[in-house]
Amino acid sequence: MYTDRKIWMAQSDTQNLYLLPQMANRHGLIAGATGTGKTITMKVMAESFSDLGVPVFFSDVKGDLSGMLRPGADSEDMQRRIERFGIEGFAYKSYPTRFWDIFGEAGHPVRVTVSQMGPQLLARLLGLSDVQAGVLSIVFRVADDQGLLLLDLKDLRAMLQFVGENRAEFTTAYGNVSTASIGAIQRALLAFEDEGGESVFGEPSLDIRDWMRTDTDGRGYINILSSRKLVASPTVYATFLLWMLTELFEKLPEVGDLEKPRMIFFFDEAHLLFDDAPKALVQKIVQVVKLIRSKGVGVYFVTQSPSDIPGEVLAQLSNRVQHGLRAYTPAEQTAVRAAAKSFRENPAFDTEQALQALGTGEALVSFLEENGTPAVVERASILPPQSLMGAADDGAVQSCIAADEFELKYREAVDRESAYEVIMKAAEDLKKQQEEEQQALAVQKQQQQEIAAQQTAAQRTVGQPASRRTASSRKSLGEKAVGAAVSSVANSLGTNIINSALGGKVSSSGTIAKRAASNALRSAMRSGSSSILRGIFGNIK
Repeated sequence: MYTDRKIWMAQSDTQNLYLLPQMANRHGLIAGATGTGKTITMKVMAESFSDLGVPVFFSDVKGDLSGMLRPGADSEDMQRRIERFGIEGFAYKSYPTRFWDIFGEAGHPVRVTVSQMGPQLLARLLGLSDVQAGVLSIVFRVADDQGLLLLDLKDLRAMLQFVGENRAEFTTAYGNVSTASIGAIQRALLAFEDEGGESVFGEPSLDIRDWMRTDTDGRGYINILSSRKLVASPTVYATFLLWMLTELFEKLPEVGDLEKPRMIFFFDEAHLLFDDAPKALVQKIVQVVKLIRSKGVGVYFVTQSPSDIPGEVLAQLSNRVQHGLRAYTPAEQTAVRAAAKSFRENPAFDTEQALQALGTGEALVSFLEENGTPAVVERASILPPQSLMGAADDGAVQSCIAADEFELKYREAVDRESAYEVIMKAAEDLKKQQEEEQQALAVQKQQQQEIAAQQTAAQRTVGQPASRRTASSRKSLGEKAVGAAVSSVANSLGTNIINSALGGKVSSSGTIAKRAASNALRSAMRSGSSSILRGIFGNIK
């Protein structure tokens, strides 16, 4: 509850416990076993930040945070709690709330481009080995050098195929690219898509600054990310939350210490951020948590046990609300002991024993004091929320989504030209060019075959050169003319020649001999024998 420019969070037997706004960006931890009151603590803290004018982000894992949209409901139990705390002017009220959902079902769609996610987070998302992650980094680098946008998964698949098909060239310039690694990444993408992960990537991508808004009354918006479905894929859930934190770190300017934070992030089920995370990724989380404070952002991890969070990160969490822990096993007893020792000891009670005896709504609380030192731990009861404690009805949530300005901005997906379209167009142009070249080669081959066929046919028809063929043709005609002349001469002169040769007229009995001589004369003339002709014509006077 925001009062006197401070956040009144809890009350011990001796005092009220406040979270100072100027210390809120030093991060915090809300821990405790299931059912001990972590969700109520988150809501009370978020309401106070909203009243302070600080936007808030929630990941709603259980689906019970939507009640912030509605005023709280009065009851006898609530009246007793208000009376016990001695709260003056307590009022039930609603808070400016926006709903978001990666799958676009219970809120405005939330998308991120593949390029924005980056190779390191994407490698974790896909469960890649170090070698495969290295190949993925090369693919991102090639896309960047070629000016190709990686917006959604089809862009990444096309880029993987492009690099794989030209791996010889890229291996020389960027490092080894094996077909086995390319295939493994492609298979991981298929598995990720089968889990519904394809809806995570695309445009319009989330502008994280849209979460840093206040309403007309100056109250910070409470942004609720529906995570009931998302948390079923723990790696997707954790990677997406980590991307949001990284995005804030990269986009926000340095502002130093402010009177109040610019934004507060609550990461429920925070242990998922670190489960099976490679060392390099944990180091990145530690770096972001350390440095994002100077950007005016406070991060509050919500989990069951402080041991769920690596020591390097835990050391950065100065504001702590520790709900009850149970110690049924040796490992749990060790976790309780470690949690108790993390507080500044209060001589009034045994911290370890108190931690196991806390009831629902009670917690061990220690916030930073004005000088930056942790306050002595107090056993206290958390104040009740002013908004509805349970979930709001679906109709109210859907009406809120439909009326919000960001529904128009984020609802419809946009698919502009990116790596997939560029690579497919280049492949299509290359295919068209190859087809044109093949057609040109086919036409050329056909022409060559036709020319060869014509030459072969000409050689078969002619059989010899054209000059000789013409002379032969003329000779044949001359022979025919001489033959005709010989026949005519033979007929007209035959009788005289024969008579001269035989001496006077011949009788009928000499007709046969005369005819024989005439035939011989014609035969000799047809044969073209000049000697015979001269012999015959030489005897004619």
